[in-house]
Amino acid sequence: MVNIAGRLYISTIADDAARLARDYGFGLEIAEFCTAFNMDTGVESWDRQVRGEMQGLHRFIFHAPFNELCPASIDPMIVEVTRKRYAKAFALMSGYGIDTMVAHSGFVPPLHDEGWFVEKSVLFWNDFLSDKPDGFKLYLENVLEGTPWMLREIACAIGDGRFGLCLDVGHAAIRGGGNPVAEWVDQMLPHLGHVHLHNNDGSQDTHNGPGDGAADVAAVIRRVTEAAPDATFTIETIAGKTSVEWIKSKGFL
Repeated sequence: MVNIAGRLYISTIADDAARLARDYGFGLEIAEFCTAFNMDTGVESWDRQVRGEMQGLHRFIFHAPFNELCPASIDPMIVEVTRKRYAKAFALMSGYGIDTMVAHSGFVPPLHDEGWFVEKSVLFWNDFLSDKPDGFKLYLENVLEGTPWMLREIACAIGDGRFGLCLDVGHAAIRGGGNPVAEWVDQMLPHLGHVHLHNNDGSQDTHNGPGDGAADVAAVIRRVTEAAPDATFTIETIAGKTSVEWIKSKGFL
């Protein structure tokens, strides 16, 4: 069994995330600004919270805002809002000394034609990456996709080492059309660089602990460690402590 502690993060959606990260040597995925208006309202308070969580830790990922944002929207004004939000997110994460971002794809079925979505996403992300430093990394995350093929097509077309894919296990468990989530790993290769670990019963995105749901999260972790040995993981659940204990019980810590 592979010990993943050195490439494991925990999301700050868990109240005990910072403590667990310090206790176990994890990294931290900053989620306070997933809600875009937190970048506008009460920013000083959110900033104090984030800086407090980061104290004593050394590995970080920044989760970009996502509510109603879409890089490939049919409405160009929505694309422009999305562009501004991601620019502000990049400025924030840079201020924290963070160089890795996770962003949602924004795909909404059946609203978006898949071919359109791939084409417009490639244009958006190429533009976004055009002024980013060599050390920057962005992972595009599945949310409502039924398969990973669109994300894979986007990554292939961009062909930039700074752009990779994030497999969200809980989202795939809902939208995956009955396919075992572990199969998504191989379909995202060679672009898979990050994985969000959480679970659900297959009907709602409840962000349960990895052992609490229909997805075989242990199988996903095993497959990722075999097929993408440099990929990182984030525990993205409300139940921080019980999630860590489950991962430990499976021999991954």
